[in-house]
Amino acid sequence: MEIIVNLDVMMAKRKISSGELAEKVGITPANLSVLKTGKAKAIRFSTLMAICHELNCQPGDILEFVDDEKGV
Repeated sequence: MEIIVNLDVMMAKRKISSGELAEKVGITPANLSVLKTGKAKAIRFSTLMAICHELNCQPGDILEFVDDEKGV
C-alpha cells in the first residue's frame, strides 16, 4: 500500500513552476520538492489546502492511494 503524489502532473496542467508554487503556498522549494518526489512522510492540512487553492484542484487530484494487497 502506498500514497502516490501526482503534484508534478497537476503543476504541469496548471503551467506553474515549483518556485512559483512554493512562494505562493509559503513553503520552501526544497520542501515542495520533497512532496513532489513522494519522499514526504506527512503533509499538513494547511499546506494541502494552500496547494489545492493555488492549483484550483481537489486533494484527490494530487494524492492517490494504491492498494497492492489485493483481496484484503
